Amino acid sequence: MDYLDTLSQFASGLDYANLASEVQDQVGWVLADTVAAMAAGSAEPELRALATRQVAVSRSAAQLVGLGQQSTPEAAAFINGTSGTFLEMDEGNRFSRGHPAVHVIPAALALSQERQANATDFLAAVVVGYEVGSRLGAASQLRGAMHPHGTWGTLGAAAACARIARMDEVAMRQTINIAASLTTATSKQTMLEGGLVRNVYAGLSNRNGLLALNLAECGFTGEHDGPRSLLGKIISETFEPDAVVEGLGQDWHLMRNYFKLHSCCRYNHGTLDAIDQMNAAEKLPPVEDIERIEVQTYHLAAELNDPAPQNTLAAKFSVPFAVATRLINHSSALSSFTWEAVRNPRILALAQKVSVSHDPAMSARLPMERPAKVTLYLKNGQTRTGQAGVNRGDDASPYTRQELRDKFMNLTGRIWPADHCEELLQATLDLAHLKISLEAWTQRLAHPAQ
Repeated sequence: MDYLDTLSQFASGLDYANLASEVQDQVGWVLADTVAAMAAGSAEPELRALATRQVAVSRSAAQLVGLGQQSTPEAAAFINGTSGTFLEMDEGNRFSRGHPAVHVIPAALALSQERQANATDFLAAVVVGYEVGSRLGAASQLRGAMHPHGTWGTLGAAAACARIARMDEVAMRQTINIAASLTTATSKQTMLEGGLVRNVYAGLSNRNGLLALNLAECGFTGEHDGPRSLLGKIISETFEPDAVVEGLGQDWHLMRNYFKLHSCCRYNHGTLDAIDQMNAAEKLPPVEDIERIEVQTYHLAAELNDPAPQNTLAAKFSVPFAVATRLINHSSALSSFTWEAVRNPRILALAQKVSVSHDPAMSARLPMERPAKVTLYLKNGQTRTGQAGVNRGDDASPYTRQELRDKFMNLTGRIWPADHCEELLQATLDLAHLKISLEAWTQRLAHPAQ
């Protein structure tokens, strides 16, 4: 068997009920984190306008999370995938250098509702989609001009859908091969410029994962080895097939993910962690005492150097803005990356004082670390320095469950009353341990926005 046969056999045969309790527990938190990101993102005006155009009556309706509406599975997968990336709060994986869960869960949820799947099949699909997508991403190196959203995540979504359809390994392979021809030619520049079209990349992956399944069920075929063509020649020229299946079924990528509390691009997090470290050692000086700020970091973060972002998305991909809003608002949460923050003259003035440079030695520490060094130069001639290596939220420096619980409540609180948020979180964790039905859980997702 080649690597794709092995991967397809794993994906078609995974039995969720037999997974270790700690793996199921992690699935629950990944699911909760992604649902919270979708719910919070559904409050954004652009997302609501898009959803209004997508809603359609369907005999097999699927839930639009946070909107209290239903639509076709295709529209639900697209809308939920899009809302989940809007606030830059969705979980990710440093090895695949992207966000597996938000590319998989919306498609798996929509198809499960359409086909009335049970909890075991839905959760198995989440695990399968995560592992397939993340492993393919980790085994390749996307071209530098590409955004990771909308690429290998499409293959993960397709594998998740095929698992819900209970396809055998041959049909699973065919579905993944078809999905390899349905990815998006993404652009990293959209995130740097704040082009909101970037937010639909994950939505397209989910919708196209569903499409890959439908095509396979109708008799369509793909290449013999679509992932190798896609990742070895087209969107990447570096692909290691053996790495895709190394430790498969034992070394779980979803167990080595990261969660986010800073409400911005992961590449900012090392810098923000360095500021937090500085503040923990000694209270930060007043902003008025700062002459200038230097940030040294790895190459991916050094690209985020725009001091005057044009909208909230661009602000989330700006190291100077992230530094400035953190120092002025004493926080890097959602409230520090709003339109009000983007238009705040004090924040914009401080951002102009931030310089960002690339340190090759820091880039060499990827992916195990995402380092940064921040130096504050004060008007009295003194300096303050903070450094970060492993970012908070990684498996090597995880957030506590209480911190993740607080995040869930903060995000979902944009949409639902606190008592419902508490109930939904517990239901999500119970679902992951097969203590409640999928139908009972999705009924809670249908709660109307307050």
